Amino acid sequence: MTDDGRPEGPITLEVLTPERRVFRDTVEAVVIPGRQGRLGVLARHSPMLVILRPGVLSFRRGGGKERMAVSGGVCQVLHDRVLVLADAAELAQDIDVMRARAARDRALRRLRSRSAEVDEARARAALERAVARLRAAGVDRP
Repeated sequence: MTDDGRPEGPITLEVLTPERRVFRDTVEAVVIPGRQGRLGVLARHSPMLVILRPGVLSFRRGGGKERMAVSGGVCQVLHDRVLVLADAAELAQDIDVMRARAARDRALRRLRSRSAEVDEARARAALERAVARLRAAGVDRP
């Protein structure tokens, strides 16, 4: 940390999905939604691998806090770099809120139906992804 409490250096954050690069820029800090809980990363962090769970990945850039939804994957943390290989990822401003709400409602209906035709694990996974998208967009609290 510097004398005024800021981290000692920048971190390169890169978020990739199988289809595209979602984000690449220099940031001050990253918070990752890992299977074992949320992990905060500053410059000079110890190297590690993290298995992602569907959730909100947040980061500080230029004094502001930004968010994105991620749904599964892995994250590699190095001293000055965070590489996220996500199944899917969307920046908060790119999230279609109406579509995310519809997906959440559809998953909830499936889970509540208790029908033998419903794949409960698949419905729960869809619900987790939709909730992560809504939280990242900052418009809904389930």
